[in-house]
Amino acid sequence: MIKRTFIGLAKPRLEYDVIDETLPAPVKVPKSKKVTLLSYGPWDPNCVVNVKNGDKVKTGQKIALNTGNDVVSPVTGTVSSVSEFTDGKGQKRAAVSIDVADVEEIDENFASFTKGQDFNQVKLYLAYAPGKPEFSIFSDADKPIKTVVICGADSDLMLVTRQYVLKSGIEDIKQGIKMLKKITGVQNVIMAVPQHLSQTAASTGAQVKVIDAQYPAANPFMICKDILGQVVPAGKSCEDIGVHMMSAEAVASIGKAFSLGKVPSEKIVTVIRKDETKALVSVTIGTPVKDVLKAVNVIANEGDRIVFGGPFTGTAAYSEDQPIEADADALIVQDSDDIPLVSDYPCINCGECVRACPVNIPVNMLVRLLENAMYEEAQNQYDLDSCIECGLCSYVCVARMPIFQYIRLAKHELARMNTVEATND
Repeated sequence: MIKRTFIGLAKPRLEYDVIDETLPAPVKVPKSKKVTLLSYGPWDPNCVVNVKNGDKVKTGQKIALNTGNDVVSPVTGTVSSVSEFTDGKGQKRAAVSIDVADVEEIDENFASFTKGQDFNQVKLYLAYAPGKPEFSIFSDADKPIKTVVICGADSDLMLVTRQYVLKSGIEDIKQGIKMLKKITGVQNVIMAVPQHLSQTAASTGAQVKVIDAQYPAANPFMICKDILGQVVPAGKSCEDIGVHMMSAEAVASIGKAFSLGKVPSEKIVTVIRKDETKALVSVTIGTPVKDVLKAVNVIANEGDRIVFGGPFTGTAAYSEDQPIEADADALIVQDSDDIPLVSDYPCINCGECVRACPVNIPVNMLVRLLENAMYEEAQNQYDLDSCIECGLCSYVCVARMPIFQYIRLAKHELARMNTVEATND
């Protein structure tokens, strides 16, 4: 639900969607003929690839690419290519394509590791499960994690993926919390959920905190401040203050993996059609977007836009062949006639972005530097590092400037420059 401001006198009130009890069960997307798996880490020409074209792989088989960035095959089939892929942030990653076989064979190594409680191996497999459980952060001695927050609220507007997983997979989440504590040693686990799911979450036995219905209350930085009473310093992450966020789907995957003795490969995705109606789908990781859209009767025409993620923080897909990744919660298809206009007009200094910003950044001043690629000045003079990337500034911008994209580009360029400097030292 969107309640607009009255001529800019108040902040916009944008509320997260509540899952509709009448929403049909997820549509099962048929297994594709080919899946493509993307590595999490950057592409390295010298990375260890233990598969090549023509190799047979089993469902659940670990494909080593980089240490700590392994890929687990969600299907049985034959490797048809290993190549380089550049993602929406310009990062080069490895892409492994597999032609799917008709008969499935399960790799048994994961089951043996769970039975033997070899958690070091288990963690490597689970990193590619739906929701993308992240375990490497728990090994960083410089950033000891003291609290895990399981987020049952969706990350952006119009999404219902996490709510559905919480409602339908509570037993998996209970098992996941139990194993999460055992694997990581972190005992302080908090469920952060919307009000209507608080009783469901309480049945897990974890401490429950209610997230406000107004966007961007489910943003990790806002959860730290509003739920835990801890402010993340500018330029730092939640992990820097000892807090790690996991989605409800990630924790459900951990529980399911131990219950079934195999790594889950089907994830839930909210698909938002051109008319803004929703459908939930259950889809194998690595499935191309075109097969997902076909399953829910959506046709993307020339000029339409497909977005991974929500309307405020999502990233445009460059092709219908782009695969569904383990942490993809939503797909939005926008008709070419309905895509909001953006412009390169200069800021008119109306102040709407400043009023909307939840962390009080002087966005109107910041954007003047960003549109001229003065990134270091923006960082030093106008608090770029405090931005939590909620996208509210772009939503309210009267001049239709792509402020959110300017901010992301600036952070990307500053990180790249820091890497180059560190390499040259």
